[in-house]
Amino acid sequence: MTTRLRAFAALAGLCAAGALADAEIELSQEIATRQDLVQTALGREPADLLIKGPTVLNVFTGVWLPKQDIVIRGERIAWTGDSGTWPGKAAKTIDASGEWAVPGFGESHKHIESSYLTPEYEAQLVIPRGNTWTVEGSHEVSNVVGEHNVDFWLAAENAGSPLKIFPAIGSATPPTVYELGGGYYGYNEMRDFLQQDLRVVALGEVMDWPSVSNRDAPGNQRIWEMIQATWDKRGVVEGHGSGMTKVDDINAFAAAGLSSDHEVRLAEEGLEKVRRGIFLEVRTGAMPLLFPKLLEAGITDWSSISVTTDDRDVAATEQLGSMDYNIRMAIESGVPVEIAYQLGSYNTARHFNIDHLVGSIAPGRYADVVLLDDPKSVSITRVVANGKLAGKGGTEYLLPVAKIDYPDWAYNTINIGREIVADDFAIVAPEGRDTVNVALMEPFVFGPKFFEDTLPVVDGVVHADTARSISKVAVVDRYHGKGAVSKMFWRGVGPLTPGSALASSQMHDIHNVWALGNDDAAMALAVNTVAKLGGGWALVSGGKVVATVTLDIAGLMTARPVAEVGAEVEAMFAAADQMEWIGAPGLPDRMRFAFLTATPWTWQLVAPYEGNPGGFVDVTSGETHPVVW
Repeated sequence: MTTRLRAFAALAGLCAAGALADAEIELSQEIATRQDLVQTALGREPADLLIKGPTVLNVFTGVWLPKQDIVIRGERIAWTGDSGTWPGKAAKTIDASGEWAVPGFGESHKHIESSYLTPEYEAQLVIPRGNTWTVEGSHEVSNVVGEHNVDFWLAAENAGSPLKIFPAIGSATPPTVYELGGGYYGYNEMRDFLQQDLRVVALGEVMDWPSVSNRDAPGNQRIWEMIQATWDKRGVVEGHGSGMTKVDDINAFAAAGLSSDHEVRLAEEGLEKVRRGIFLEVRTGAMPLLFPKLLEAGITDWSSISVTTDDRDVAATEQLGSMDYNIRMAIESGVPVEIAYQLGSYNTARHFNIDHLVGSIAPGRYADVVLLDDPKSVSITRVVANGKLAGKGGTEYLLPVAKIDYPDWAYNTINIGREIVADDFAIVAPEGRDTVNVALMEPFVFGPKFFEDTLPVVDGVVHADTARSISKVAVVDRYHGKGAVSKMFWRGVGPLTPGSALASSQMHDIHNVWALGNDDAAMALAVNTVAKLGGGWALVSGGKVVATVTLDIAGLMTARPVAEVGAEVEAMFAAADQMEWIGAPGLPDRMRFAFLTATPWTWQLVAPYEGNPGGFVDVTSGETHPVVW
């Protein structure tokens, strides 16, 4: 007998003798909950709530089941079946006869930060609209609070908020090697986050495709370490395939193990990606093109597709809706009603391996039920979340907002270190010049090279030319206390009203402070106002601050009621409507995304860093260039 077999024999003998009988494992709260549900399902213990009589969508089969009962114990579903056949008793009953019941909606890819609300107030906004759980793409706040990322996202639920958040750890922390904010994640950090809490489900959208695909790229080791840590802990690796339309690139993306893409814009692109096993997280803008294409292609299995929001602020959500809007758009784009609700719930739950908790009306899952009077129009009557009546009429939140005392690390995040002055934005010309060559950019330009033009020099300083739609932009480092400023000229965007500027600490994805203006003093006033707010937006017109939005949590969100924050945002848009702007009228809200350094962006303005005091860099290659010459 080998040594290994003798060891097994000895162990078997010990077990038979009962030597290990006292080595009991302490059972978790989840197991205790399941044990309790068993007794309620069998009618031995009472239920807390019974939802009586609705027609229920079974997302496992895609079939509506009439006259069903949903039995709830605590926060979970204990029993489902034909109405009146459960053998137990319930403390309360909701009569839903004549209504339709679907599972609570779940986001497959959302940045709650873009709503401007902290999670407990996000719940107030979205739960009446049917959204009861969210996979949070956390690389916005992760770039600010670093090691506190998971603590931040779970605080609201731990304090009693019914909105369940499943963090996907921000792979873009930092977004590129040319940026550094408040966090840095590699193998150890990713492993620790996954070990910290089972609600952490994924590595969030891997955006730095040049670092993934090029072995010699400076960020190659870090991003592959994070992918390995995720797989070591059996997490999901999320992708970001913006601009990736060539079949070879799509194959490489899938081969890398990037399991999903929320950046699909073209119909053929989406079809090619889903054919290669990439889970599509489809935003509303792509639905009218993509979904008819999938139907035309004869797709019968939609399990690799979901609908999602990505970014939508509080005012837009109040006007359009949340996941209810997304599902409605899918239906209007031709998706069968039953499948549309699967796209908004079960498919996402299964993709992230959390379908034992959310995504269906079935025993053991959280008691998240959206009641409708018309499934085709997604007309919501009531929403039950975690077993409690939480919303009605699609807009009214019925529960108290969880109270959270956010710590100093969440509030004190704007560290510019000094008062910014007008001279910080001056772009000095080479001595003796009347005009200079300048590098120009535009919002959302993806080309391999920047534009060039000439601008006048007055008293040794280069000036913008709004008559030719050229404004000045700047990035102010908010993290390192040195007040570092980079600046250059952009065209096609900016204020025309004299003495005007716009600044914000929402600058995806590193979230420094950006400023856009036609006057250096106005830009300084806007940036200093944002700093004094602790983060947010500041709009300056005619040399005066005319509107602000306070985002004092991480410079990205605020712990204030939906109506209050929504009113601030609307007031800012209203003030901007009184001004003149280059191109489209009104506030250029898109500027908060215009400084992205993710694929397919190439040349971008970032905060000054060692070796590049001007901050102008090709983020795919590291090449730098002066902004004037």
